[in-house]
Amino acid sequence: MTTKPLLKVEGLKKYFPVKKGMLGKTVGHVKAVDDVSFTVNEGETLGIVGESGCGKSTTGRMLMRLLEPTEGKVEFDGKDLTDLSADEMRKTRRDIQMVFQDPYASLNPRHTIEKILEEPLIVHGVKNPKERKKKVHEFLEIVGLSAYHAKRYPHQFSGGQRQRIGIARALMTNPKLIIADEPVSALDVSIQSQVLNLMQDLQKDFKLTYIFIAHDLGVVRHISDRVGVMYLGKMVEIAESEQLYLEALHPYTQALLSAVPVPDPDFEKEQIILEGDIPNPANPPSGCTFHTRCPFKMDVCTKIVPKLVEHQSGHSVACHLYNEVGQQ
Repeated sequence: MTTKPLLKVEGLKKYFPVKKGMLGKTVGHVKAVDDVSFTVNEGETLGIVGESGCGKSTTGRMLMRLLEPTEGKVEFDGKDLTDLSADEMRKTRRDIQMVFQDPYASLNPRHTIEKILEEPLIVHGVKNPKERKKKVHEFLEIVGLSAYHAKRYPHQFSGGQRQRIGIARALMTNPKLIIADEPVSALDVSIQSQVLNLMQDLQKDFKLTYIFIAHDLGVVRHISDRVGVMYLGKMVEIAESEQLYLEALHPYTQALLSAVPVPDPDFEKEQIILEGDIPNPANPPSGCTFHTRCPFKMDVCTKIVPKLVEHQSGHSVACHLYNEVGQQ
């Protein structure tokens, strides 16, 4: 695998204004994503995990500029996406595509599958109708459907088949990077493995790079080379997939992993129960945002925000337990 970074994200932030009163005066901000940095190498899969509301999907949408970042830099294939005009960004989306979470909502119910899959080709300048039709049929076969499905409408398919259509649509422009936003969370467990295996096969065949957003750690382990863990808008740990599952460093990651069910009924493992609820992102705690629920809280955690620092080779963590400030 090459180690050339295809995507570099530095200091990415997204603050949504909170408005009140008849005049809509801004009284605060929801810090959905707050200073996130990571890289994605060519040909690898980076999994991003965390519980609902931690900023995973917002991060994914900002990478495609479906949401405009408040601050930060997104560099893709040597180009700074945050500096591009709307027209230049539209052209760049040929190389970055997205598979959305809900296969029901992401397909237009009034259009046939053929029209839905032709749309990206029309937008990116494929003028010949015969060429477009041939490519639609080809990609339907690639994702495990048949050419005759092209004349059908979305409501005539199951959830798993719709997600295959969503994947086919993302592939139509031969992209380099696909951002998959919880692509299997709306599907039955038996169908999830089929879609994951399909995505892995397509990655090999088309030399794709994935950002795989999910809240299911089992799914992420199956498909990811590296995993980043998010909590309340911040990246708290990034490591090689197996390294993270064998030796999670951050207390939040340890708690997430302890909640994953084990299929062996005789195997007992300690479950870490986190106290309290996730703090309000409009009014996050000072210092480390996890300190209100952390079983290892120290005084320094309430005052200083921990930086994401490489603790071991390729394993970075944002926690005072491993930083010089918090060494006891």
